[in-house]
Amino acid sequence: MRIDLTGRVALVTGGTRGIGRAIAAALRECGARVAIAGRDQGRAAEAAGQLGDDVRGYACDVADAASVTALVEAVERDFGQLDILVNNAGVTKDNVVMRLKDEDWDAVLDANLKGAFVAIRAASRGMMKRRWGRIVNVTSVVGLTGNRGQANYAASKAGLVGLTKSVAKELASRNVLCNAVAPGFIETDMTAALGPEQRAALQQQIPLERLGAPADIAAAVAFLASDHAAYVTGQVLVVDGGMVM
Repeated sequence: MRIDLTGRVALVTGGTRGIGRAIAAALRECGARVAIAGRDQGRAAEAAGQLGDDVRGYACDVADAASVTALVEAVERDFGQLDILVNNAGVTKDNVVMRLKDEDWDAVLDANLKGAFVAIRAASRGMMKRRWGRIVNVTSVVGLTGNRGQANYAASKAGLVGLTKSVAKELASRNVLCNAVAPGFIETDMTAALGPEQRAALQQQIPLERLGAPADIAAAVAFLASDHAAYVTGQVLVVDGGMVM
């Protein structure tokens, strides 16, 4: 099965490194023109340049609604359309509930959940008009299971699941599909900092006995963005090596 996204334009938030960068690379390999967004314009431009032709970098603070709206408008202006939206950007500010500050709760919910909502609201107009669109929200297994010390992060990711299903119901009649991918433990800069004992403990929780790769998540996103998933909407695809089954 070959995924062909030729003629499509994709926007990946948080696309400068890790999972987001892998998603952007996969969509480009499938033929899409790609916009990647990050907090720093220089880093976004550098990452875009490394991914080749028809990739552009944009600065965006996903916690700021005006910045997100401006991003979508800029992509539509520069590329002429926006067909695929991947809400991947997110932040963490971990602490136990008793010590979790209001500002840390707000910061995580604003970036991870409200930012995705604003991007969907802005991008869906053009998608509905063209009667074709794919929205993929990157949530987390933590949004399905909860996690100690991450009440704000888990709440934001659980909220993405509800947002995904609601948007899927609202936009289905215009052939705009909305799904989510829930990664488990993936090899990123964050997991690279784990010690041997921590890594071993994590792997014991995973039936496949290994951490996933960013490419595993990118493959799932590319599928959901393609016509191969034309009858799939409102779903959460868990990519976690079997950890939460």
